[in-house]
Amino acid sequence: MDTDKAIPTNYAEWRECITVHCGIPLTLDFIMERLNALSQVETEETIRFRRLYGDQHWQNVMHWFLQAKGDPSPAPTEALDD
Repeated sequence: MDTDKAIPTNYAEWRECITVHCGIPLTLDFIMERLNALSQVETEETIRFRRLYGDQHWQNVMHWFLQAKGDPSPAPTEALDD
C-alpha cells in the first residue's frame, strides 16, 4: 500500500493495512465482531464511522470483512519496515 494513502481503496490495501500496519490478525472472531458492530446502523460507532469515511467506504469495509471471512490466505502478523 502506498504510505501516502491513509484510506485503503481495495481489498489488498485494506488487508495490508489491518494485518501489517496495524498488526491485527484477521481471525474469525475479530471479523465477526467487526461485522456485527458495523452492521448495527443505529450505534454511535457506526454513525461516526459513516460520517467520517462516508457510506461508500463503510460498504466497502463491510464487503472486505466478508471477503476476509472466506479468504484462506494467512494474515501477516509482523509490520513491515518501509
